[in-house]
Amino acid sequence: MGNATAKHYRPPFWGTLALVVFGGVCITAGFWQLDRAAGKRALFAAFEQGLDGEPLQAVIADEEIEQYLYRRISLQGRYVPDRQVLLDSMMHEGRPGYHVLTPLQTGTAIILVNRGWLRANPDRTVMPDVAVTDRMRTVTGRLYRLPRTGLSLGETPTNAQTAWPLRLLFPTAAEIAGHTGLAVHDYEVLLDPAAEDGYTRAWRPALMSPEKHLAYALQWFVMAATIVIIYVALTIRAARRKLPDD
Repeated sequence: MGNATAKHYRPPFWGTLALVVFGGVCITAGFWQLDRAAGKRALFAAFEQGLDGEPLQAVIADEEIEQYLYRRISLQGRYVPDRQVLLDSMMHEGRPGYHVLTPLQTGTAIILVNRGWLRANPDRTVMPDVAVTDRMRTVTGRLYRLPRTGLSLGETPTNAQTAWPLRLLFPTAAEIAGHTGLAVHDYEVLLDPAAEDGYTRAWRPALMSPEKHLAYALQWFVMAATIVIIYVALTIRAARRKLPDD
């Protein structure tokens, strides 16, 4: 009799629905993290492969940046030292600082060269010395997007009386053009670590590592397994409570 009662016991609908919904969410999130890990591995591989082959010798169009992301490029031109931009709130090894963007006039094009990271003075009124000559030079580095943030606070108003170098927080190419008066391209060149007139240049993709995504995926799958175990345990416990006393 007891076995028959247990055999015909059915868990409540809401419990089964919760299992399907929350378990499905966890499994979906786990596979999404696995996809993200695969995507990040591809990006890191592209970063390493960017060193292969001869560097590009010509300026690319803005819409081509995704195609040539991380590729090395070598351009001849002159820096524009009186129109440099400091990208604010750039961290390196836990310390705040700036990325130094220096326009490079090459033929009829103007390219932003990221000369590296420079530590910020605790006194915000003290600006770093980023002086550089405007002599003709060959600049070699990697093509990359301008740094972006997920939240836009609006464009910084253009000020004709601004002192240089100009400190900006995640500016767009249009904002930089508005401040400098230079028609800059919408990407940057990350200066080679061995090149002269640069600062700290430990370049790597500013992305979460594939290993972290794998760890998050494991957490989601463990959570899904835990939900199933809890569901089964509660179902068995409830079924036993339904057994009639002998």
